[in-house]
Amino acid sequence: MAAGAGAALSALSPLRAVWLGLAASFLLALLLQLAPPRLLPGCALFQDLIRYGKTKLAGPARPAAYRAFDVPKRYFSHFYVISVLWNGFLLWCLTQSVFLGVPFPNWLHGLLGTLGAAQSRGGELALSAFLVLLFLWLHSWRRLFECFYVSVFSNAVIHIVQYCFGLVYYVLVGLTVLSQVPMDGRNVYVMGKNPLMQARWFHILGMMMFIWSSVHQYKCHVILGSLRRNKAGMVIHCNHRIPFGDWFEHVSSPNYLAELLIYISMAVTFGFHNLTWWLVVTYVFFSQALSAFLSHKFYQSKFVSYPKHRKAFLPFLF
Repeated sequence: MAAGAGAALSALSPLRAVWLGLAASFLLALLLQLAPPRLLPGCALFQDLIRYGKTKLAGPARPAAYRAFDVPKRYFSHFYVISVLWNGFLLWCLTQSVFLGVPFPNWLHGLLGTLGAAQSRGGELALSAFLVLLFLWLHSWRRLFECFYVSVFSNAVIHIVQYCFGLVYYVLVGLTVLSQVPMDGRNVYVMGKNPLMQARWFHILGMMMFIWSSVHQYKCHVILGSLRRNKAGMVIHCNHRIPFGDWFEHVSSPNYLAELLIYISMAVTFGFHNLTWWLVVTYVFFSQALSAFLSHKFYQSKFVSYPKHRKAFLPFLF
């Protein structure tokens, strides 16, 4: 039994520990929101840290001092700027190594080792990590485009802690993908020497799922943006209205559901078996579920005519 516990601890790399801790934290936050209010002591700071944008309006009264830590929600675009630049750099390094045999820089190889990257020739396919990092980079480009040309931001805010977390998140998630690459020293180990020969059926399935989820997320963001524009595309107000169409017919936050499916598509691209990435997916599930639940409560409190059949996050379930 002691040997089994030791093996479990050795398998818990620093990266896995971080994602497991984040998933557990957001699960706890979600459970606290689902519990009856009378069973929990009020904590304005806790509510301020888990809410952003419109959901802050539906939360408890905010002390005036808290507003000193507000950051405009439109700064979401900064997350994707960081992701496009940082994960684009990681993708360039990975592309150079996979297709041209160029070793990783010393500092990057050392950083991956510190985070617990497996220095092994077996296990993960190099092509899987390459595709997942490519998907992440393309996803960031699309979200950056949407921030500038699709979404209409009001004067809503996020907490400075949430802002800093968002900046760090996209750096960490890119490193997580890169840490799954099989290594031979500072070089990526390519089984069979030709990365294209590593193509498997789950790569195609993951790519199709990624495109499908991304298309629906884009449609949902277009619907949300159109609620604040006239037919000519001009912004006419920043009020909240009930969205209809596409997945909005089933859940209040289909954009969050699509985000989860995008990360699941990456788990599929990894071949279903990558434990580290499933921990990332678990974190995404609980964080998006929390945001969706708070958004659902906002819509229900603001609109008496809000559709009764809509769920918060998962169609027909939650």
